[in-house]
Amino acid sequence: MAYYLGIDVGTSGTKTLVMNSRCKVLATATAEHAISAPRPGWSEQNPDDWWASTVKATRAAIRKAGINGNKVAGIGLSGQMHGLVITDAAGKPLRPSIIWNDQRTARQAVEIEETVGGKKKLISLVGNAAMTSFTLTKLLWVRQNEKRIYDRIKHMLLPKDYVRLRLTGEYVGDVSDMSGTLILNQKTRKWSRKMISTFQLDADILPPIVESHEVSGRLTAGAAEKLGLAAGTVVVGGGGDQAVGAVGNGVVADGLTSATMGTSGVVFVHSKDYKTDPAGRVGTFCASVDGEYCMFGCVLAAGGSFQWYRNVLAQRQIAQAKRKKIDPYELLTAQAAEAPPGCEGLFWLPYLTGERTPHADPNAKACWIGIHSRTTRNELVRAVMEGATFAMNDVVALLRDEQGMKIRQIRLSGGGARSAFWRQLQADIYATTCATINTEEGPAYGAALLASVGAGQYGHIRQAVKAGISITRTIKPIAANKRLYAKYYARYRQLYPALKDQFTAIADL
Repeated sequence: MAYYLGIDVGTSGTKTLVMNSRCKVLATATAEHAISAPRPGWSEQNPDDWWASTVKATRAAIRKAGINGNKVAGIGLSGQMHGLVITDAAGKPLRPSIIWNDQRTARQAVEIEETVGGKKKLISLVGNAAMTSFTLTKLLWVRQNEKRIYDRIKHMLLPKDYVRLRLTGEYVGDVSDMSGTLILNQKTRKWSRKMISTFQLDADILPPIVESHEVSGRLTAGAAEKLGLAAGTVVVGGGGDQAVGAVGNGVVADGLTSATMGTSGVVFVHSKDYKTDPAGRVGTFCASVDGEYCMFGCVLAAGGSFQWYRNVLAQRQIAQAKRKKIDPYELLTAQAAEAPPGCEGLFWLPYLTGERTPHADPNAKACWIGIHSRTTRNELVRAVMEGATFAMNDVVALLRDEQGMKIRQIRLSGGGARSAFWRQLQADIYATTCATINTEEGPAYGAALLASVGAGQYGHIRQAVKAGISITRTIKPIAANKRLYAKYYARYRQLYPALKDQFTAIADL
């Protein structure tokens, strides 16, 4: 039997997953790597640390799976998006990678939009507005602040692509990840000549681009020895963690949507056709399905709001859970279930770290609104869960009602999918049938599925998804709750506009 690896180069660590030819997950292993913050708001990583964690995680996963590494037929890659990796002619990084959550490039983001003629013009060229996370802002920052380094650049890569370089010796990117650079023309799925000429970029530093399932290179003898695999093993294009995570959730057909409630929350919808949001509130990217697309938006503190409540206001439940040897979230969720839906008019705005979608406001603040004499901790914790879900529904509504995306089923993942209470709450607030699937491995699993296509086990990614992914439960909205939450959500949507100026004034204090 052949086996396939999915390698996900995340922000805090690299995960390697081993899958067999029937798309069953056999083992996973994770190895951590460090983040540095040389200055406030800066965030960098050493690319060679990604390679070290890849080697460690891969050897551990193969050992746990109990397989012969020579039987691995393909490797897929996924990774944190947007990070800038610049190398010399020999492939040696010229500086640490400026990664996705680095905030130093606000001036460059403004400069990009002004130079091309405004936000709408930029979106028409590359599908997205300029944000500090996108790669071009980082490249321009290096040109303006580290000219000697910039002049030595021979290759520009994204994080997972540096790992690909160490695996294969090839400088290659893929369409989904490069969609987040602000240099890719997503309609043609090729580098934008307009952006290259406008910003006087050296086109030679940009790598060839492949589709996510296509072979991008083969494992070198040196890399194979380090990993315990066979030289010549196929390595496919892979993609950014959001696009490949969608593959891992089976979201590979028109109308399928995922809602991942982690520390941040992401609502992702697959689309056969190319569509953009002229206001730039949600992003458009090439999907990890050949010739197709996706749109998604991010809520910065979705599950993070629940985590904040636990850490700050639930010390009693934490101690009680420790005695009972259970997760404190179980106690908090049971407590929330005691409160009535809507919490008698109590709302939570989950803007603990500002907000991205749909408001793009770093000054937005978290708050409860509507506390009264009957309010108890039951209502406080339920309001946090409802408020985080209302924020996710902001993205659902934007995609469905304003962008015209067909949303026929929402697949739930992350912490918000592990609780029966929160699963039902999401179905009621989204007013849409929700589902969970038989795996929670996300990007690493999606990367392995892509590898199985590139290596010839399956003819198309949808065939691999069908072989490996099945629905484990379906959650339909409760009619009465659906009606009630529609009323409450309409009120929730009015709160941010009413408080926006106050948030700015508070930030200026």
